[in-house]
Amino acid sequence: MIPSAGKRQQHFVGDRVRFALRDREGRALPAGWRARLRTNLGRAELLRDEIIFAHTKQLPLAGVSWRDLPMTQHQQEWQLELPLTEVGYFKAKAYAMDPKGWQHWPEGSDIGISVHPDSYRTANTIYCAFTRMFGSTKTFVSTQDEKLENQFRQLDRQGYTIIPPSGKLRDLIQQLPHIIDTLGCRILHLLPVNPTPTTYARFGRFGSPYASLDLTTVDPALVVFDRRTTGVDQFCELTYAMHLKGGRVFLDIVINHTGWGATFQDQLPEWYLRDSAGNFVSPGAWGVVWEDLVELEHRSVALCDELAEVFLIWCRRGVDGFRCDAGYKVPFRAWRYIIARVRREFPETLFLLEGLGGALETTEDLLTEGGLQWAYSELFQNHSGQRVAQYLDYGLKQSERVGALIHYSETHDNDRLASRSRVWSLLRNRLCALASVNGGYGFTCGVEWLATEQINVHS
Repeated sequence: MIPSAGKRQQHFVGDRVRFALRDREGRALPAGWRARLRTNLGRAELLRDEIIFAHTKQLPLAGVSWRDLPMTQHQQEWQLELPLTEVGYFKAKAYAMDPKGWQHWPEGSDIGISVHPDSYRTANTIYCAFTRMFGSTKTFVSTQDEKLENQFRQLDRQGYTIIPPSGKLRDLIQQLPHIIDTLGCRILHLLPVNPTPTTYARFGRFGSPYASLDLTTVDPALVVFDRRTTGVDQFCELTYAMHLKGGRVFLDIVINHTGWGATFQDQLPEWYLRDSAGNFVSPGAWGVVWEDLVELEHRSVALCDELAEVFLIWCRRGVDGFRCDAGYKVPFRAWRYIIARVRREFPETLFLLEGLGGALETTEDLLTEGGLQWAYSELFQNHSGQRVAQYLDYGLKQSERVGALIHYSETHDNDRLASRSRVWSLLRNRLCALASVNGGYGFTCGVEWLATEQINVHS
């Protein structure tokens, strides 16, 4: 069979894929035999409905989206070419049928075909923006003000909560000409914009944006009070402005956990993970426990319904894609269901997996069966020539098979490249850009200025 059994391929809407079947020795099938292709290509809507029903009823997929398509004989082989018209992950396998109607199947598993939106073939440079940074300190070499910090610490000791001025969504809108026209970026990746803890379980001066208190609201610190608009209105101003310039907006979103005291935790504590003593559990990775967070338990169908609605709400506000924080910690079945729900209404939504810390097999499963399309590349963690070469060999192959691995030269979790040297930052950024697949290259705000102060998401 061509492609061979078990092979995985990544394509775009508008591509065509050709299937062929022949004898093991390359000969034509015997006279009187026929060939069929069993596939769910072209059945995206039916497949989504099947996934949603199976999840809701806690059942395995029934396979109702599959159908058999006749293949046509061309000299020594039977062939069928299909256009790819829908986004999703599909499967196919060809088989032969003898004159008695008996089926003869090639050994091996189905072919897997990931189909991505045509609009993401190229020009996928990503600018990762931390909205808090776009205020009055945006041009500072260092944001540390020791005099102010001494005053804050005195108030801290008295139990006061101090939240300094923050950059606003409207400040970020003013920078779109720089981001799109000057730098040539097409995707604006926003770190989470939700409210964060301000009284307890608050880390740092602001609280981490990854400790969301409400997954569908906007942090008031990011909003200008003007008596006419809400925080959501001002968020929509940003997505509208980005779309006017031909860009896309990706939102960083967290569904593995929330911050302590989140709306979900107060109203539906049964959705959270507890230990044997009945205590809420904080998640972690690499031996570190994130104590400002509390972990969700995704076995509940009701929770998955609510989370799917969270994604849909942001899509209706103009979000084109999502960076899925700690996505590898969320069960596969939950992702498959949520993405099926989203694609019913917004089929071109792009899902970028943050799989750092998870197994490579988990990343591959989520990029195929799970329905996500892109994943973080780990190129930024490889530095010697040998390790860079080995990772690129792996990354380029995976990008062709299952989905693009996006090279971020820096993330908000890393030391700034320029803190080592200007030459080092330029070298690493050029490497990430030149080695990108489909132009999938990202960097965090400030890289373009060779910023040296590390981003602190709690500050």
